[in-house]
Amino acid sequence: MSKQLGKKIAPAPMPTDIGVVDLIDNYFTAYNSARLREICYLLSRDVLQEGVTVGVSLSGAMTPAGYGVSVLAPLIRNGFIDWMISTGANLYHDMHYGLGFELFAGNPFLNDVKLRQEGTIRIYDIIFSYDVLLETDAFIRKILQAPAFQKRMGTAEFHYLLGKYVREVEKQVGVKNSSLLATAYEYGVPIYTSSPGDSSIGMNVAALSLEGSELVLDPSIDVNETAAIAYYARGSEGKSAAFIIGGGSPKNFLLQTQPQLHEVLGLEERGHDFFIQFTDARPDTGGLSGATPSEAVSWGKIDPNELPSTIVCYTDSTIALPLVTAYVMNQCKPRTLKRLYDKREKMLEQLRTDYLAAKTRSSEQIPAAMTQSGAQESATYPVGRLIPNTGGGE
Repeated sequence: MSKQLGKKIAPAPMPTDIGVVDLIDNYFTAYNSARLREICYLLSRDVLQEGVTVGVSLSGAMTPAGYGVSVLAPLIRNGFIDWMISTGANLYHDMHYGLGFELFAGNPFLNDVKLRQEGTIRIYDIIFSYDVLLETDAFIRKILQAPAFQKRMGTAEFHYLLGKYVREVEKQVGVKNSSLLATAYEYGVPIYTSSPGDSSIGMNVAALSLEGSELVLDPSIDVNETAAIAYYARGSEGKSAAFIIGGGSPKNFLLQTQPQLHEVLGLEERGHDFFIQFTDARPDTGGLSGATPSEAVSWGKIDPNELPSTIVCYTDSTIALPLVTAYVMNQCKPRTLKRLYDKREKMLEQLRTDYLAAKTRSSEQIPAAMTQSGAQESATYPVGRLIPNTGGGE
């Protein structure tokens, strides 16, 4: 008999009153159901603990389906999300709920020509009035004229201010369940956008620039702040977790924090400690959305010693995320809020100080690159400085 490598599958008839924890623990036995079960275990036992900084990337049309309000906001309130990177579209459509507008469940086989004639928007099987877009745009343009927005800023500050205004509207119109943006504002969770021009929010920012608005969304601020968060997360023996919902640009922006630290800034890093992803993208097409954790190791994005703490579940995020959220909220105690938004300047100053110190080190103090044979060779690291071959090897 071969050596037993896993838990015995012992199927039992499903009871009528089963709960989500029992369902996942005992009936998600193989294939991607088992990967989802493993993600639940990893999150509840290792990731959602004190000392781990959890970054979430969000892509796909999740907030139009209501997941910003129903799933992500509760995770924030329980201290399970410390910072986020999202597509601008997800934040834009999240605002509809915060402003009290209505979206409806339809079906994906409606006549789109007729919908256009009737002024109805369709996102697969979600439908809503075209006026929802127009009124959300009007709200954005109105508040962006406030003095607080008339400057250069990163998207974390931008979304924090947006969330503040959305939260005020929620109170005024009696929104019962707060939106993602408003919740992040209240709980000090910074939200970044990797492509700020690629959404209706960015389109409205661009329109106001034609009227003389001084608002500029600076991506360099975002790159440095997100790297500072990843750097800060590892202080005092802390750990960093990458929780990836979908893929795309937000996934890369979350993971690139590590190459920014070691490749560009010349600071010692070992990559994220945990990598969890829900995706329907294949790895063999070469796209980032389907790139595996082991591939990320080659870039220094993931700690090679932590590959057992990386899991990819190939499934629809709209199926997986509610199940995982229900599981961890049942199994995990709320964590202490990190309020990383309030610590941005402190984290960035530490990154700046260490980067400038690393930049002035002599080349003898910096390890040379290693060849496959183990011999050292000349390299440019960090910031393009030539490191001479110091010999060695066998």
